[in-house]
Formats: sequence, structure tokens, C-alpha cells
Amino acid sequence: MSSGKETGWRPNAKPPSYSENRLRQICMLIFGGLCLLSLSGCASFVIGAGATAGVAAMQERGIGGAVNDTAITAEIWQKFLAQDEKLFLDVEIEVVEGEVLLAGRVPSVADQLEAVRLTWQVGGVRSVINEIDVGSGKSLMDSAGDLIITTRIKAALMFDGDIYAINYSIETVDGTVHLMGIAQNERERERVISHARETSYVKRVVSHIRLKDDANRQGT
Repeated sequence: MSSGKETGWRPNAKPPSYSENRLRQICMLIFGGLCLLSLSGCASFVIGAGATAGVAAMQERGIGGAVNDTAITAEIWQKFLAQDEKLFLDVEIEVVEGEVLLAGRVPSVADQLEAVRLTWQVGGVRSVINEIDVGSGKSLMDSAGDLIITTRIKAALMFDGDIYAINYSIETVDGTVHLMGIAQNERERERVISHARETSYVKRVVSHIRLKDDANRQGT
């Protein structure tokens, strides 16, 4: 029966493209960062902004670090999009305290080098970890498999009481898991890596996790 109103997605409607979804992500990143910088300026979204600020405050990098990393991520994405839409779509970005992880697969070495070059142009970038593969593009099946792996690892970290899951970022490319974040100690770091290795269909785990007391975190 029809309620007289159209709700949800219609079968004949065109679903949003991956490019459109990525653009929305950029807008959300920029908006979220602005809200964190000035919560009073986001009155109509005070609950969402407050929750975002609360999450950032709980992270080891704090609100200031989260805002800076969000701004860096958004600017890198904007540079990729302005240069080449394929670069924008093919490369994933994670930023933790100014350390940038680039992961994905691009058609040529020139594209790989261009992604690194553009990233270094962004203010606040302290280091760039180049994990971009060169080769043919990923299939939808590959992308779906990588998403499942990432989701399973995130769930495992969340349900492990000995891990501060909020401090970690995960990117999976062709079954290779890239871990970034800040561990409270060596034991926690090893537990995170172990969860990733034990997840089904994971081919390899690459850890870029720093310890909480690592002097290099603040560039000292």
C-alpha cells in the first residue's frame, strides 16, 4: 500500500556516484573542522558538533590535533580533485598529527609521485607515508572485500577492552591493512596488530602506529 508520500530511494533514481560521495566527505570534513574551531558558530548543529568535539577530546591527539588533521585531509583531497579526478578517487588519505598516509592504486608511477608532491604542498604536513600501489584499478568486488576487512577490524578493536579504539585509523587496499594511530603502550600496539592479522582474508598488515610517549610525535 502507498502512504501517498515517496520515501527512501526510488528504483529508477540514479544512485550517487563514488565521486559525489567523496565530495560530500570533503564538505563534512571542512564543516566538522569549522564546528570544532567555533562551536558557537554552529548553533543549529550544536548536538552533532558537541559530539564531534567530545570524540576529538577523547583522542590522544586532542581537539586541536583532530582539527588540524581534518583540515590537512580536506586540503589534500581538494588538491587531488583539482589536479585529476582519478587521483582524487584512487587514493585514500589518513592523517594523524600531521603524518599523512597515502594508500590505494594508481595507473602509473607518475600518478604516484604526483600524489606525494601535492600532499607535501599542504601546510602542516610533517611526513608522508607512500603506500600507493601502481597497477590497474580495483574492481567493485575488491573494494567491497576491503571494506568488509576494515569494518571487521574496527569492530574487533571496539570490543577489546584493552584498546582505545578511538585512536586508530585503518585503510585496506587489496587485502593489505594499513594501521595508523597512537598506542598507550607496546602491549596495546601488539594487540591492534594481532587483531588485524587474525581477520579473515587479510594478506598483509603494515603498521605505522606510534607509541604515546614517542618523542617524534611532537617533532621533538
